Amino acid sequence: MVDPAEFFKKTVIMGLGMGLMAKDEMEKLVREVGKKFDMGEKDAEKFLQDLEKRYEDVQERLEKRVEDAVSAFLKKADIVTGEDLKALKKEIRDLKKAVSEGAGEKTV
Repeated sequence: MVDPAEFFKKTVIMGLGMGLMAKDEMEKLVREVGKKFDMGEKDAEKFLQDLEKRYEDVQERLEKRVEDAVSAFLKKADIVTGEDLKALKKEIRDLKKAVSEGAGEKTV
């Protein structure tokens, strides 16, 4: 049986990979536009830097959306995350400590 969380994760990674391919295509496009419109090298470089900055901003927002979507999916699917396990382990340690401290008080 396919793990739904793993399938979802791989699908998202594939989408991000396609986005990175688009960045390479963007660089090619800027070079072509620069040649066609007789852009100077400085202008073409600035244009590319502006596009890269916008691309990075969009990518950051996309990553945040993906993280939120994965978190929501895991919550709906009732799948335990590493963070959930850490919190549970801490709670168990705290309870053990409280029990052992309580047992120590009774023997005094």
